[in-house]
This record gives sequence, structure tokens and C-alpha cells, in this order.
Amino acid sequence: MKAVALTRYLPIDDPQSLLDVELETPTAAGHDILVRVEAVSVNPVDTKVRAPKPQIEAQPKVLGYDAAGVVEAVGEAVTRFKPGDAVYYAGDITRPGSNAQFQLVDERIVGRKPASLDFAQAAALPLTTITAWELLFDRMRYPPDDGGAGKSLLVIAGAGGVGSIAIQLAKRAGFTVIATASRQDTIDWGKALGADHVVNHREALGPQLKALGFDTIDAALNLADTDRYWTELGELLAPLGHVGLIVEPKGELRIGDPYKAKSIGIHWEMMFARPRFRTADMGEQGALLDRVADLIDAGQLRGTLTDTLSPINAANLRQAHRRLESGTTIGKLVLAGW
Repeated sequence: MKAVALTRYLPIDDPQSLLDVELETPTAAGHDILVRVEAVSVNPVDTKVRAPKPQIEAQPKVLGYDAAGVVEAVGEAVTRFKPGDAVYYAGDITRPGSNAQFQLVDERIVGRKPASLDFAQAAALPLTTITAWELLFDRMRYPPDDGGAGKSLLVIAGAGGVGSIAIQLAKRAGFTVIATASRQDTIDWGKALGADHVVNHREALGPQLKALGFDTIDAALNLADTDRYWTELGELLAPLGHVGLIVEPKGELRIGDPYKAKSIGIHWEMMFARPRFRTADMGEQGALLDRVADLIDAGQLRGTLTDTLSPINAANLRQAHRRLESGTTIGKLVLAGW
């Protein structure tokens, strides 16, 4: 089968950083399904895993942590899917990724593809949707249908992949959503997704929030820079508030006051935790994706795809990684077709 892989960890401008290769097609067994991959999307985790380091892989390593495709075969323990089913998923960071024509994935972390979306549109959703959903509703424990009623939520990096979904999920849950953006196109994107207000993350957030009538906020999702906003969020969050984090800090964080004084909940989200550690509730990811498919098909959520490259090959994936590393992308970038 065709695949895009690496053996060395190089800067993305190096043509050897991602390579077109031929690999054996794997065989499904146990709870695995074999998916014929039709589209994949790129996420910051792809670029972080690929980032330059001395390590050399003895065998080609396939990246990619978002996909949509069709079930080709199933293992003997599979009960949720059959050959021919259209599916979407984010996969497992400890296993070969989705940048291949065929991929094995545990059925428990797979959802049915939204019927109203094509494969490219569906591939844009899984990783960012799982991240935003788990952070808001599993980690912070806000009920997904009405848990934000009467509450305010600040979404830092609202135009990014996770932010684009978080805004929608939070609005549906009843939050007043304040997103951050700095360019007119990202401001417009945040508002189109349902943000009630947009503030500039290049300026101090406190004065902008006060001008909008917010002396404090009930919750915040810092989806961009944990260190940069740590002190400011501690000051902005209301007592008993919550902060959600997905980016590892570069330095040491002071977890004392005001976080302790206000009893602020600090919540880490790593959407690969369930499949990586094979938690007892890993099937919640498949159920979550099924529920999101229902919401998409009912018109209650919209997709976040903004651009598609074709075909799926090393040259286009290098271009996608390069664009993602620029930090200026909006929504999700997808590759489709072989």
C-alpha cells in the first residue's frame, strides 16, 4: 500500500522529512478494523512528533492522527462495524498513523462518518472535536446540553482547530463565549462559529474583557500558550472557576495563589490518553464521535474544513506541515485521495 512516512526527524523544508513509501497492508484482528483511508487532516501533534531530533527509525514511521474512510475488513471481536461502513476517527498515537492507504484502528475509538459530510469534511473533525468535548464536558464536567447556562467562557486561539469546535460546543451548552483572534479573517471566523465577542490576544485581555462588561470569567480554554497566559488567567478567572490546557508549558508554572486562593480547577486534556492507556472507558470516544455525527447531520454543529490538498502524498503533506507550523492557519487543513 502507499504511505507517507519518515525515518529521520528533519526540518519540514528538507525533502527527506516526509517520504513516499510502499508498505505491507496490515490485517485486522481482535477489536481492530482495517480502514481504507480516503482523507486525512493535519494537527499540531503531527508537527510536534515530526520535529527535528537525533533519533533514527529502523522502519518507516507513519504519522497522521485524523482520518475518514471505509471499513475494508474487521477483526473477530468487532461488533460495531462491518465492511463498507463509512467511519471517522483520530486514532492512537502509539500505533501507525493515518497517512497510509489502509490503517488498523480499534473500533472503540471510531465513529460513524456524518452522512451529511464528505470524507474530506469528516476527516477535519475527530481529533479537535474529541479534544474540545473531553475538555469541556469530561474534564471540566459541564453537562453538554445546558452546563454553560449563565456562565462565561474565554477561548484563547478561537480560530484554530480545537477552538473552532470549542466555540460551537460551548455555545450549544449555553455559555457566553469570548474568543480571541487578531486578524480580520480570524475575527470573522470566530463570530461565524457563534462567538458572542472576540478580543485581541496580542493585547492585554483584562481591559478588553472589562470593556465588554466582564470583571471575571467563569472558565477559560487556553489552546495556544500555557506560559504566556498563566498569570493573567489566574487573575481573570472567578473563584471556583476552571481553566483547560492542551499545550505543555515551556517552564515551571506557579500553582499557588491566585489559583489556590480561588480554588480554580486546572484541567489537562490529551485526547490520546484513552487509547494510549487502554482505559476502561475508551469506548466513550467512539460514542462521542457518533453523537457528534448526529449533531452535524441535524445542523447543530458545522464542519471546520477550510482547505483541501490532493492527493495524499509526501509533497502535499510537507506543504501542510509547513502551513501549520506558520501559526496562521484557520480551521482545518485536509488532504484527500491517493
